[in-house]
Amino acid sequence: MVFSTSLLFVALLAEAVSGTPISARVRSPYAVKDSHFVPRKWSRVGPAPADHTINLHIGLKQSQFDELERRLFEGIFHSSRRGRSPQVNELVKPTDNALGLVHDWLLDNGVEPSHLDHSPAKDWIKVSLLVNAVEVLLDTEYSIFKHEDGSHIVRTPSWPLPAHLHEHVDAIQPTNSFFRAEPRRTNWRPAGRPEHGMEWNYPPQVDVSNVTVAQVCNASAVTPLCLRTLYRTIGYTPQAAGTNRIGLTDYLGEANNKSDVQLFLSKFRPDAAGADFAVEVIDNGDNQQTPNTPAQLAAGKDLEGNLDAETVLAIDYPTPLVAYTTGGAPPFVPDAFTPTDTNEPYLAWVSYVLAQASVPQVISTSYGDDEQTVPAAYARRVCAEFAQLGARGVSLLFASGDSGVGRTGACLTNDGRNASTFLPSFPSTCPYVTSVGGTKAFAPEVVAYDARNGFAPGGGFSDYFAQPWWQARAVDAYVAGLAGRHDGLYNKAGRAYPDLAAQAQHFVTVWNGSEVLLDGTSASTPAAAAVIALVNDALLARGKPPLGFLNPWLYRRGFKGLNDIVSGSAIGCGGDGFPAEAGWDAVTGWGTPDFLKLKALAGAGGEVGRQWD
Repeated sequence: MVFSTSLLFVALLAEAVSGTPISARVRSPYAVKDSHFVPRKWSRVGPAPADHTINLHIGLKQSQFDELERRLFEGIFHSSRRGRSPQVNELVKPTDNALGLVHDWLLDNGVEPSHLDHSPAKDWIKVSLLVNAVEVLLDTEYSIFKHEDGSHIVRTPSWPLPAHLHEHVDAIQPTNSFFRAEPRRTNWRPAGRPEHGMEWNYPPQVDVSNVTVAQVCNASAVTPLCLRTLYRTIGYTPQAAGTNRIGLTDYLGEANNKSDVQLFLSKFRPDAAGADFAVEVIDNGDNQQTPNTPAQLAAGKDLEGNLDAETVLAIDYPTPLVAYTTGGAPPFVPDAFTPTDTNEPYLAWVSYVLAQASVPQVISTSYGDDEQTVPAAYARRVCAEFAQLGARGVSLLFASGDSGVGRTGACLTNDGRNASTFLPSFPSTCPYVTSVGGTKAFAPEVVAYDARNGFAPGGGFSDYFAQPWWQARAVDAYVAGLAGRHDGLYNKAGRAYPDLAAQAQHFVTVWNGSEVLLDGTSASTPAAAAVIALVNDALLARGKPPLGFLNPWLYRRGFKGLNDIVSGSAIGCGGDGFPAEAGWDAVTGWGTPDFLKLKALAGAGGEVGRQWD
């Protein structure tokens, strides 16, 4: 009887503290909510240190996301000049019941409400816990996993949840996601080396009012003057620099070295030589402005960051640039107990940006990984966060990848079957972002390919996301034209990408004080983003809203402002991959931008046109 009385006392005490009758608290046994195969490039090393800290993100089901998607796809947010943050938050907030149940579960496991950090819409809860506490909370075991490149992360292949919470929680991370935000660039080399016997001399001073592509473009080294001429931005002077902005993202310890950027602009865009840019640091991101160490030079640190910043500023000056640098850099030392090393990079970045009152109208991201490294539920939830930015008037552009339809030798499923498959790239497969492929040459442009380093722009079809209605006609026509080619290696019903393309080969970049050449959709993405930002500038100068989420407009009308690419293919997986064809294709999308045509089609001058016709 003493034992029973003690239990009753504890129960009554718990009821008094929580304010909720014990009988009313829903309790249920744990069941696996999500599991994911460990990708073949990762291997388990051993158990995770019990006192390693994890920044746990709990994603609650968004109550009206279907309505947000409908408005986004139909341009309703755009017609109201952009979805305001409170309006968007109202559509994605969880129900009060869901929020209460999750709070109760956390409290039952000793997590006090004062330790919780909620997103503005309360659809994400963030809490920092030790590994042993997370293992109890999720009834799972974390381990250290090592990548073949030597980097480590702390993850668990599956995570359970009380059964009554399954319908209220979409995702919890970091748990079973092995996604790595890899830069979409290929090997670099000094800019002085000629290609195929072609000597490169930088073009002489030319009259920009009457310049031609033949005068300033050479395939051995692509400069800003070439890009501005090729995509017809060179005669345009930005008029809305006070309201228009463009952003870029840095991950994996990348930064944008301002000294290198200044050297680049001094030579290739002299009128922008004094241009500066803002840097916003997220979760201890890297903003190193001192010279690289020998080890950093060997690793090519900041090649990616410099390429992005130099490309954007050289095309868009004086449009303000914001660089977001997000922490979580490898190599992770398992006993360092550094919370940022467990971050899911896109989640950390998008959570930060969604909490800001003001966001750049265009944001370029040159990172991605194979879609199958990300659990489907988590990929869908991160993608939903991107949709919120689209609803707020932001155009998100992501690099399509640098391995064509997949790295040869790695084109196998990650589901235990090891079946042959093409490897789509995330986040390009997310339907709420605009994916950018790559081209080379000029008369005409063709699909990029560099046999020396294996670079081929990515393209394909998602295994996670269904094909949106706005691309169905174009994609179905392309698939029909394939006439069964590659059947069984891709998902015909999946979201197809890329949506457009730009030059991606032999970009001149200043790094470590020297000029180097870079390949990759890491080059094409900031170039395309910069052109879109100038279209926004023209719109804002006329008192019109920016383009915002691009894809429905691109597939309905905007494609008329792109140069169709009809030669080349997304080489990969030991074959020729998807070919370029007339119209939309799964290697260059609709083609490369023509600024003057896009501006007119958007209703910002030139031909008469309405953006959402």
